[in-house]
Amino acid sequence: MTAVIIDGKGFAERLRGRIGTLAAQFEEQAGRKAGLAVVLVGEDPASQVYVRGKHRATVGAGMESFEHRLAADTSQADLLALVERLNADDAVDGILVQLPLPDHLDEQAVIAAIAPEKDVDGFHVINAGRLATGGTGFVPCTPYGCIMLLRDRLGDLSGMDAVVIGRSNIVGKPMAQLLLGENCTVTIAHSRTKDLPAVVGRADIVVAAVGRPEMVKGEWLKDGATVIDVGINRVAASEEGKTRLVGDVDFGGASERAGAITPVPGGVGPMTIAVLLRNTLVSAFRREGLELDESAL
Repeated sequence: MTAVIIDGKGFAERLRGRIGTLAAQFEEQAGRKAGLAVVLVGEDPASQVYVRGKHRATVGAGMESFEHRLAADTSQADLLALVERLNADDAVDGILVQLPLPDHLDEQAVIAAIAPEKDVDGFHVINAGRLATGGTGFVPCTPYGCIMLLRDRLGDLSGMDAVVIGRSNIVGKPMAQLLLGENCTVTIAHSRTKDLPAVVGRADIVVAAVGRPEMVKGEWLKDGATVIDVGINRVAASEEGKTRLVGDVDFGGASERAGAITPVPGGVGPMTIAVLLRNTLVSAFRREGLELDESAL
């Protein structure tokens, strides 16, 4: 068996096209563009790359991008004051504080300061609670993107056995909640799970979000399973001095066993920014009291 490659990049491009159309509709109806504010503290190279990508994507979708770059020694009080100003700014529909923050800053306190209706990252405890209880709120972008890819590939997920490897607040836990919402039977596996290969081996759906390169082996998988690889790990390449990106799944081995699999790169990654734009646009429509068929996104 050779697995079908799930084209997250292509799906994300189509989603961003729909977002662009609706963003233009919003601007016409509201008399302004939807706006996303991104806050970057310090000069972490990876974070700078992410922020530049988000800026380009936001502008490309016809929305306003407000960047706030702060020094690495910015105080907690100054950062919270900026968040409060963004909460009160009617031009801002979504607020994203790029993580990780410098060690002297309290990430949870900063996330808690963001107005839940502008928390387009879906990290606020109120949005997490709404997800857990079946309410309406913003869902973290990466797991929501994964669910979109699964629905597109498999259709109705009801009754499927799903294993999520990883229990982070950003991916693992919300991913499990979303799968429960799709009526899957869900297992959250992690570093303490006994006989992880056996747990994975019974799953129709495997979502790997553990942050360990190529940890999930092809022989662990049930024949025909659908594999969503969230991991992005940089490892040494065969050519000296070079590196390459790999996922949390051994792609070569898994491709011989799975029915479908996301590649790294080009799978889940592009979906994350697309869903961030989606959440920002949804926030804009909600805040202006304008009608939007959210299922179209």
